[in-house]
Amino acid sequence: MTDQTVKPIGPEYLRPLQPECPNCSCCTAPLCQKGRNSTLECIGNTRTEFAATVAGCPCSAETTRGTHAWRMARIRVTRHALEVPLPDTAEGILRGLADGTGTVSDPAGLITPLRALRYVAVDNGAPSITDLGHAYLTARGEPRFATPVEVQAVDVDTCTARVVVVGWNPTAGVTVLLDQLAHATGCTAEELPGKHLEAIANCRTQEADDVVLTSIRIAPPLPESWTGAESYG
Repeated sequence: MTDQTVKPIGPEYLRPLQPECPNCSCCTAPLCQKGRNSTLECIGNTRTEFAATVAGCPCSAETTRGTHAWRMARIRVTRHALEVPLPDTAEGILRGLADGTGTVSDPAGLITPLRALRYVAVDNGAPSITDLGHAYLTARGEPRFATPVEVQAVDVDTCTARVVVVGWNPTAGVTVLLDQLAHATGCTAEELPGKHLEAIANCRTQEADDVVLTSIRIAPPLPESWTGAESYG
């Protein structure tokens, strides 16, 4: 007789359980891998019913060095500092918090918008400057230079590109967001390797991950006299 026993159907039967992430207690390893390589973080790469569980996962957070969200935040903060800086009074509050010189006066209530920018955190009523706040102040003061940039390779799986920022180091590679290069140049991932670009960069920073490119564009062609293509009739 044919076995008519009904086999149990459940999540484990329909889809094998995913391994837990070894670095957090809220996500699976595949989710954190995807979250690290996405500006949406883990919360933007899971179903709505799990959003509360994975919200703020450190594996993909903008506060965790090297994540896509962290890189995007550095770009955003740098552009803010260069293009539309804070009013002097608000920047003065940030500098006061960074100096740690004591209580910071805030009669205009500027701590609230600084918290919204994630430049300031408040714990038990006491404000403190965040890593993003420090990044903003650094971007306000550090020198930036026009530099050639060469795209060495792209990784479509991690949505990153490896570039050489000549003004920072003529040989060492720098990891940047693939979407940033594609948006700035109009090139596809397949077209970018080998491309010569120009950008503005903080070329005196020490670490490769701290290099932030802005004003990226495709480099104009070299003059014919430089390439030997000029005709000498």
